[in-house]
Amino acid sequence: DLGKEDDYEMLYERSLGYKNYFDEEYDLLRPVKKDGLFMPGFDPMQGENFEPVHGFHEGTSWQYSFAVPHDIKGLMKLMGGQDRFEEQLDKTFNEDLFDMGNEPDMGYPYFYNYIEGSEWKAQKTVRECIRTYFHTGPGGLPGNDDTGTMSTWLMYGMMGFYPITPGEPVYTLTSPVFDKVTIHLDENYWPNDKIVIETENNTKDNIYIQEMELGGKKLRDYFISHDELIREGRLKFFLGDEEVSN
Repeated sequence: DLGKEDDYEMLYERSLGYKNYFDEEYDLLRPVKKDGLFMPGFDPMQGENFEPVHGFHEGTSWQYSFAVPHDIKGLMKLMGGQDRFEEQLDKTFNEDLFDMGNEPDMGYPYFYNYIEGSEWKAQKTVRECIRTYFHTGPGGLPGNDDTGTMSTWLMYGMMGFYPITPGEPVYTLTSPVFDKVTIHLDENYWPNDKIVIETENNTKDNIYIQEMELGGKKLRDYFISHDELIREGRLKFFLGDEEVSN
């Protein structure tokens, strides 16, 4: 918008620098040496529980390799497509390689929304994370809240939408925990003074989205813009116990 094309090109290319660390042998990010070759002795599991590890800080390769929310489709392509991307994501959760208390992988549950036909896995995984890692007793947050990061993740997860990419005003959707949520907006700045999120058939077992509506119109996409949400002002989910591929 400012017309600074050179800055745009430089920053865009820099944002894709993660590709220099992608190792096709593991389909993960791997540290490289100054000469650009991969660092020997690589163990993608090393770094758990704050164990010192080359190339990563407070985490493993598994907890960093999907942490490119600005280019998930590019990462998916590097891995060989949707199927392989899904396999790696499944392994992260099925083999307990995901760390809810580590910010780089907090968006991982929502990345299933990039896989056509597997969006139900986002709904299932987000609900499981809420039930497993958060409670009202001592230690009810899975780690350091870091200026509200963990609490905010929980609020978004329970409301049914999540800002998937920092700097991009787009939300991805999942099934809300609440029957109804009202977000009050400052009428001095927004055309509508509130956003209402409603959920039908919301029970313990009904965690899968059967249908969605935005502003009373049927919604099929699991991504909506901030402007759409503000303008329409009403988001509605219809839940059930069946895994639906919309």
